[in-house]
Amino acid sequence: MADIKVPVFSESVSEGTLLAWHKKPGDPVKRGEVLAEIETDKVVLEVTALQDGVLVSVAKNEGDTVLSEEVLGVVGEAGSGTAPVADRVSGPVANEATAGGTAAQPDSAPLGNEATRRDDLSPAVRKIVAEQGLDPAQIPATGPKGNITKADAVVAAQGGLTYQGPQDAAQPPMQGAAQPAAQAQPAAVSVPAGERPEQRVPMTRIRQRISERLKEVQNTAAILTTFNEVNMKPAMDLRKKYQDPFVAKHGVKLGFMSLFVRAATEALKAFPVVNASVEGKDIIYHGFYDIGIAVASERGLVVPILRDTDQMSLAGIEKQIGVFSQKAKSGKLTLEDMSGGTFSITNGGTFGSMMSTPIINAPQSAILGMHNIIERPIAQNGQVVIAPMMYIALSYDHRIIDGKEAVQFLVMIKNLLEDPARMLLEL
Repeated sequence: MADIKVPVFSESVSEGTLLAWHKKPGDPVKRGEVLAEIETDKVVLEVTALQDGVLVSVAKNEGDTVLSEEVLGVVGEAGSGTAPVADRVSGPVANEATAGGTAAQPDSAPLGNEATRRDDLSPAVRKIVAEQGLDPAQIPATGPKGNITKADAVVAAQGGLTYQGPQDAAQPPMQGAAQPAAQAQPAAVSVPAGERPEQRVPMTRIRQRISERLKEVQNTAAILTTFNEVNMKPAMDLRKKYQDPFVAKHGVKLGFMSLFVRAATEALKAFPVVNASVEGKDIIYHGFYDIGIAVASERGLVVPILRDTDQMSLAGIEKQIGVFSQKAKSGKLTLEDMSGGTFSITNGGTFGSMMSTPIINAPQSAILGMHNIIERPIAQNGQVVIAPMMYIALSYDHRIIDGKEAVQFLVMIKNLLEDPARMLLEL
């Protein structure tokens, strides 16, 4: 027999809630099959079986609070009894389930075909290649020295061109602010019948944590927001001109988000304090650029992190955002995906927002807000022209970032996006 244990939580997570059992006592299970889901204040973890057999018994019910490495139940061989877990002495077997929900596989696992036997593939890439029967030679590589990254493999497994960037997927044909709002689908809510009905629903752990963090940053940071506007025509022309060869080479569409990530990275280099954070009476200046991308999911807003964006290509950024988007929709984001971060970007334009004041994602000191692109008249070279314009916002912690730095930071992003060739040529 083997104990089913709660995955090891990170240091910042003390407990979780057993969200659901996918099996009941007596059901057969297979190694790697998802048995239960646990919700923490950050992610939903999947608990998987470590061996084939039968779910003998459960020690925790749905809705119960669980602790790290606590025993949830027992898996045994077919025909095993259903003795309660409390009557057994827990064995040394620990559940190896991760937030990704897949049991670890040995690096030497047999691969699907000979073309996948490459020494330069990481274990994570080898596993995806083997399971999906992919040919590494056909996977566009965006990693250093031409290596295939995990994001490359995931995109290839999804069919290469299935992902559209957040701005691409919801960008209206510039007919005004009302159109994207009309296209949005409201969340499904079960409303009780009767006259003047009410329904009390407990917050999920993730929603509770979001509430705590937002209120905490409002109470501790001196938040101020500055605004500017960007003429998106140069960026749109660039994307239109090179979209087809970009897709042909990299297997993913060129969206606006990768351009904003690149522009933000360059601006962070020029204004290090915007990339810094406050710790007590100290300012921590970070020599790396980890940018969080806010993603809406059914369980609330999540912010997975793009690591070392100064070393990422536009294709690499788009692919990784695609991976995060798919993982957020399926609830597969891990603690590692969302840990850390030195700066964040949120795109309310996908839902039709014209203007907003985004809230800082603590302990970061600033966040960039993108908004809807609308055709409107502007003055250009002494003439009135119609141009696709976007308002952008920077919320920042005035304790360490002065107004001059915040305004110059946002102006630099504006200038880079209005002349993207200079940005891409590093001029």
